[in-house]
Amino acid sequence: MRYGWLVLWLLTLTAVTGQPLFAQPSTTDDKLGRRSGFADMSPTTQAMQRDDRQNPAMLWVAEGEALWDGIVGKANKSCASCHGPVSSQRGAAARYPGFDATSQKPVTLGERINLCRQRHQLATSLPPQDQRLLALEAVVAHQSRGMSIRPDPDPRLVPYRDRGETLFNQRLGQLNLSCAQCHDQQAARLLGGTVIPQAHPTGYPLYRLEWQGMGTLQRRLRNCMSGVRAEPSAYRSSDLVALELYLVQRAAGMPIETPAVRP
Repeated sequence: MRYGWLVLWLLTLTAVTGQPLFAQPSTTDDKLGRRSGFADMSPTTQAMQRDDRQNPAMLWVAEGEALWDGIVGKANKSCASCHGPVSSQRGAAARYPGFDATSQKPVTLGERINLCRQRHQLATSLPPQDQRLLALEAVVAHQSRGMSIRPDPDPRLVPYRDRGETLFNQRLGQLNLSCAQCHDQQAARLLGGTVIPQAHPTGYPLYRLEWQGMGTLQRRLRNCMSGVRAEPSAYRSSDLVALELYLVQRAAGMPIETPAVRP
């Protein structure tokens, strides 16, 4: 919500003063194309992400390692019972969201973990943003750190991805702004002294200093919806999954940073 009030205040200020809402980019802005949000952070926050000993998100990775080997559900199985060590998951996160043939729809990495719990461990699903689910997502995605994002090429995902692109360009909320207006058209400009990132999902789930904890891309998308004073879509809704699909396609080829740190 803080972001939404900032935008509203700046819009009012623009109307009163006649000054532009978005300042021009600084002379240090990257001119080489796509860039991770990491490049726009302060040196202190960058150092926090670079050093696993300082990165608070590594606490979730460590918890995820323990959960991977833990027995759960009526089947008395762990994740390792089927997949072996968590290192076997190298490359897995790079292709999510992916198409699930059984449910005939796209699923996120977190949903895939829950489907495995239900189908193979005979355990209950974990709620969105549950710390155990975040830990499992973090440890699985961490295995792909440094690898390139490579979206699932299944042609059945095309209509969902197209829907995500439409949503990315669709104005919404009382501020009547779209994702594209900020993160495409105004990327690298300054909003209230803060650089507007290109919004590439290279490090989720990540630790956000504002949250003082871990969160998924869907949590961030809901924050943005609240920021433009719109009703956030429900966790795991088809719209949020479609947006994830499009954003991952938009970031194809960029290196995975999980677990990232952001302001």
